[in-house]
Amino acid sequence: MPFKNFDVRKEVLAGLIGYLTTMYIIVVNGSILNEAGLPLESGMMATILASFVGTLCMGVIGRLPLILIPGMGINALFAYSIVEGSGLSFEEGLAVVLVASVLFLITAFTKIGIILKEAIPDSLKHAISVGLGFFLILIGLEKSGLVVSGSNTIIAIGEFSSPTVIASLLTLFLAIFLFIKNVPANFLLTMILGTVIAYFLGIISPKNGTSMSLNIGELIHLPAFSAVDSLSFWLAVFPLVMILVFENMGLLHGQLHMLKRDESYSKAYQLTAFSTLTCAFIGTSPTVSAAENAAVIASKGKTGLTAVTASILFLLTIFVIPYITVIPATAISPILIIVGVIMVQNIKEIPLNDLSEALPAFLIIAMIPFTYSIADGMAFGFIAYPIVKIAIGKQKELTMSLVIISALFILDFAMKVIGI
Repeated sequence: MPFKNFDVRKEVLAGLIGYLTTMYIIVVNGSILNEAGLPLESGMMATILASFVGTLCMGVIGRLPLILIPGMGINALFAYSIVEGSGLSFEEGLAVVLVASVLFLITAFTKIGIILKEAIPDSLKHAISVGLGFFLILIGLEKSGLVVSGSNTIIAIGEFSSPTVIASLLTLFLAIFLFIKNVPANFLLTMILGTVIAYFLGIISPKNGTSMSLNIGELIHLPAFSAVDSLSFWLAVFPLVMILVFENMGLLHGQLHMLKRDESYSKAYQLTAFSTLTCAFIGTSPTVSAAENAAVIASKGKTGLTAVTASILFLLTIFVIPYITVIPATAISPILIIVGVIMVQNIKEIPLNDLSEALPAFLIIAMIPFTYSIADGMAFGFIAYPIVKIAIGKQKELTMSLVIISALFILDFAMKVIGI
């Protein structure tokens, strides 16, 4: 749809609102990438550049008011499962992102995407989102100090006299209030007010100096394929491809329907896939169509000018990186918890009255946070699904693609048993 018959003021305002509601991802994703071994400032810079490139492409080429940012849940998969869980280096993790993005791109330009969509039962798709939600909640509770390792139990409640826990609790309740009240840019306000709370409780102090230590060489990353011949590498690729395909399918379908632009689905899906490909070289986990695009659409953003506005604002954020690195974990963890709760709501889509669907789904939901591995958590459900269906004589409901996927997960477990 060409840029005509539109209100410039409304489009720019919608872009500003979109930026303000998604700006939190710069700090949150930077913090998660830091867990994967990337310096915080580099992680924030990578997040900014990935959001700028993806959103600009969506605005200029797609002519759509959609913002692309590194996905919550996907970043956790990258940092805690692909890099830490699989024992890969950060650069090897980026190689996983590159391969997964190429496969995602292939699904965007061929019928493979439709085949994959039909191969995986809806109950397992929703279970992955719910499991990721609980995983983010657990990470948020850990970062806040509300949950710690117990002396006699696996986990225990944190020390409530600790300034860190007090700051986290105050910020969490504030975040819940702002979110439920649907205050514009509530996540951004949560980080700002949470930082103020942390300052007055003595958790942080103003930084000395505001200069950046980044150089041009840190803006471009080269994926390392040294682990490409290992099974763990490909078993890391698999869940990432799954989530990229199914999460973006769901997000884009819903958002374009809100815009009454269903005919733009293929182009939007292809541009989203291209955006994930750039992330492997920018140095971050893949981008997705932001869930906050609902706020952009509600703000009457209708054309690509909205996305272009947001992309420019993302790029300008580079100049304030030295100031926002002061934001503490106590101001970020409540956002992880709330985003996790939002993802957990997908549990209502699982047919709980059918145990052949619910049981494998709940194995995924439980085992993702309990094993601290998204890939291993998925494995339990994908292995259980065909077993349950065969046990009750419903093997006709199984697709060959699903059986192959289940066999790959079994092979992964077998390799772990023999120590490979």
